[in-house]
Amino acid sequence: MARAMRKSEGAMTQLAENLERLEEAIALACRNAGRVRSDVELMAVSKTYPASTVAEAASLGVTLFGENRVQEFAAKATDLGALRAGSRERNPIRVHLIGHLQSNKAARAAELFDAVDSLDSLRLAERLDDAARSRGRQLPVLIEVKLSPEETKQGIDPESEEAGQLLERLPDFANLKIDGLMTIAPWGAPDNVTRGCFRRLREWRDRWAREYPRLRLDVLSMGMSGDFPLAIAEGATRIRIGTALFGKRAPWTGPA
Repeated sequence: MARAMRKSEGAMTQLAENLERLEEAIALACRNAGRVRSDVELMAVSKTYPASTVAEAASLGVTLFGENRVQEFAAKATDLGALRAGSRERNPIRVHLIGHLQSNKAARAAELFDAVDSLDSLRLAERLDDAARSRGRQLPVLIEVKLSPEETKQGIDPESEEAGQLLERLPDFANLKIDGLMTIAPWGAPDNVTRGCFRRLREWRDRWAREYPRLRLDVLSMGMSGDFPLAIAEGATRIRIGTALFGKRAPWTGPA
């Protein structure tokens, strides 16, 4: 769990100030929801930011990061090797893939990332399981659920036949560790619509936990910089924060 550093001699960096404000806002949202701060894990979304920015955030106590693209993170991975290994003084950082993953990049993703939070098809599950097996590891994954009508949103339709097939098959993939669900709320929607999206993810989690008791679905990854208090109110266990922590990001100009 990240905690903002106390002010030391001299001025705090902008990132340290942002983290301090963010921690205060998360704590307030937890109090308002009748929850404790330790209920909610902070994921810092570091896409488009260099390895040096990730390293600074790690020095402030952030240990969980989210990246959107396999190729973009591949360019950072070597520079972050020591931080991912950890040390006596510091826990290792973990880096999850949170962006859409094409099945033909599953092997590379299983090699690069500590987890994949955007599993959205049975075919991708098969590819990730094969890739993890070939590396002698168990890969944690989240199922991305599409609860927004926007065509740009990814994820599996929870009412589809494929969703049922995926949930039925997942316990048989020995090299995948199913941790929970992830969703993205519609952009610019009123608070009641956004909150309803998060509520539906929790309801689907509760329903699937009953129907598929071999699955553990403890993680609810939902909520970003503009809507995380609503997600916390609806039971988020992980929030994905980019802009509120790192500031406005430049658009990605590399390969898709």
